[in-house]
Amino acid sequence: MNVFSLSAKNVVAKPLSSLLSVLLFGFGVSIIVIILLTSSFMKNEISKNAAGIDLVVGAKGSPLQIILASIFHVDFPTGNISLADARNLTRNRLVASAIPLSLGDSYRGYRIVGTTEKYVELYKAELEQGEFFNAKMTAIVGSNVASLLGVSLGDALASDHGLSEGAGDHDENPYKVVGILKPSGSVIDNLVITSIQSVWEVHGHEEEHDEPGMGEVELEKLGVTVTEEQLTEEDITSIFIKYRSPMAAVQLPRIVNGTSNLQAASPPYETARLFNIIGVGVEVVNILGVVIIILSAVSVFIALINSLKERKYELAIMRSMGAGRTKIFVLILIEGLILTIIGSFFGFGLAHFGFGMLGVSVDQFDASALFFVEEEYIVFGGSMIVGIFASLIPAILAYRADISETLARG
Repeated sequence: MNVFSLSAKNVVAKPLSSLLSVLLFGFGVSIIVIILLTSSFMKNEISKNAAGIDLVVGAKGSPLQIILASIFHVDFPTGNISLADARNLTRNRLVASAIPLSLGDSYRGYRIVGTTEKYVELYKAELEQGEFFNAKMTAIVGSNVASLLGVSLGDALASDHGLSEGAGDHDENPYKVVGILKPSGSVIDNLVITSIQSVWEVHGHEEEHDEPGMGEVELEKLGVTVTEEQLTEEDITSIFIKYRSPMAAVQLPRIVNGTSNLQAASPPYETARLFNIIGVGVEVVNILGVVIIILSAVSVFIALINSLKERKYELAIMRSMGAGRTKIFVLILIEGLILTIIGSFFGFGLAHFGFGMLGVSVDQFDASALFFVEEEYIVFGGSMIVGIFASLIPAILAYRADISETLARG
């Protein structure tokens, strides 16, 4: 019988001790891996959803809140800005392009976004069915909204105030679904998208200003046509801005913040600040995982020491029958590595299963159990090193054992 088979049989011979070591090691590894998966997934999602947006301009308030509300749709806006202020800003030579957003309502927990077709193009989303919202009070829906809520073409969607379902319906002005988007893997999958004019109409503004004969003003960079009266009285929530040149990154935020009603928010800066805020919690949980792995290494060490005490006579017999010191050393070392490898694979499997279940249970967290990151190789290598160190002392003790003394006592 070879050394590996013998080591495996010795591990199986102590099922409770081996199971405890495997479970402890697995839980420690799983904590580290699931935190690693979650943080990497969130960073990827943040980078993907903020791509192509150099600056977000909203009402005075927290820049981070503006980013969370306008890009990721997980917070309430800081307020509204006037179309006149928006036009003055987009006329600036430093602005290459701009996308307006009008927020505030939702449909069964999914945010309704008033914007232009350029918003859909920003995320490279394509229609799976139907057409874009070319007529008033028409809307397109993201793939998750369509699949999870059973929305189909021709449905009428009555919006709610804010992000809470049932917080006040606009039953008198429902949106008609005219298009459904293909899955894009971005935040747009979880949105209902319509025109800004439709959002105004839902809130009763359109009837007040839509007078015959009134001149129209084309906000070229925003892609919105409004009446002269609407220009001074209507609001939007925020603007996505693309810089014309690198110099704009230095000058434009200062110009915006110098305006009494506007606040500039840089997606890279604010998301980095967000990760700094949550980074402390991630580090604490990672430390907990490391502590559990160390405790599991101690458990492996104790299991091997106890096994060594019980098998001293058996190992001495093996030595007397021709097994060398090196073979005994390798035998004990492999036992520890078997426990470590099984525990590591259990931990990785548990982490990916939990990550996949998180994606299933949280509608707007599009995670998969098959999501992998390169840093997992480092975790696996580190767990192997811990297992080797836990096995070294018992293996050395077995290597140095005096067989004549052991057999004499036996």
